[in-house]
Amino acid sequence: MYRQMVTAKYPTLFMGRPYRAGDEPEPGAGSLEDVPHTTVHIWTGDPDQANRENMGVFYAAARDPIFFAHHGNIDRLWEVWKKLPGGKRQNFTDPDWLDAAFLFYDENANLVRVKIRDCLDTTKLRYGFQDVASPWINARPKPKPNKPKPTVPAVTADPTKPIGLLNKTVSVVVQRPNKRRSKKEKEEEEEVLVIEGIEYRIDMYVKFNVLINDEPDTPGKTDNAEFAGTFVNVPHSRNKTVKTSLRLGITELLEDLEAEDDESVVVTLVPITNIGEATIGTLRIELLND
Repeated sequence: MYRQMVTAKYPTLFMGRPYRAGDEPEPGAGSLEDVPHTTVHIWTGDPDQANRENMGVFYAAARDPIFFAHHGNIDRLWEVWKKLPGGKRQNFTDPDWLDAAFLFYDENANLVRVKIRDCLDTTKLRYGFQDVASPWINARPKPKPNKPKPTVPAVTADPTKPIGLLNKTVSVVVQRPNKRRSKKEKEEEEEVLVIEGIEYRIDMYVKFNVLINDEPDTPGKTDNAEFAGTFVNVPHSRNKTVKTSLRLGITELLEDLEAEDDESVVVTLVPITNIGEATIGTLRIELLND
């Protein structure tokens, strides 16, 4: 939760990349979509039962009694995220997003058009969220003491070329665009790991973790400092192949690993499920200031 909520300091990292008419579909979801949203769908549902009506399958998730509570909590986490310190934690201001509209039936069975801008202030919608403790806010992962410098495995993929089928743990050396950045530079621009060309069948449960400077042959856990983020898909009922990307903010993570002066980092992709497999394209690190 810390990596998905606190480290994702910019709107596109938290909510996802823009999607406009004429764009390629699935430009890349934000951390809120992958974790905690999709992960809870899988935890409470069963992706192996594609024809059963439960949280683990997309077409019927809303018929599961836990769905409303889950999405109400996702709405709450959105509000929590905007109040966290650091970065640019704000809603998109692009009119393409604000004026995107959806049709609903109101309480009188009349069809009404609702824009996103109409739903951003919960006080105008006459509801709010209980102020509850969020222990994950202060749960910044700590690196292992006396951790040796990461060594590159004998077989390492070339980050400038497509990795291919992710059916085993793969490590890649990725060059950084800049090192020894000042505190001001870090506040103005987030260092972001970009994984392009993630291709998978949308009807399959697909999940993999992303680690940075992890020890070879012993993939770290999600509460370790080496953990950067997760990609996960809730199975849909359609048999369709989609292609997307994943962006993870790593500025703070590099501080924790004392890797700020390194010209490159070792990125490790760890497949979590053998139900569905993803094909991975290229990796790079870039600076973001949206």
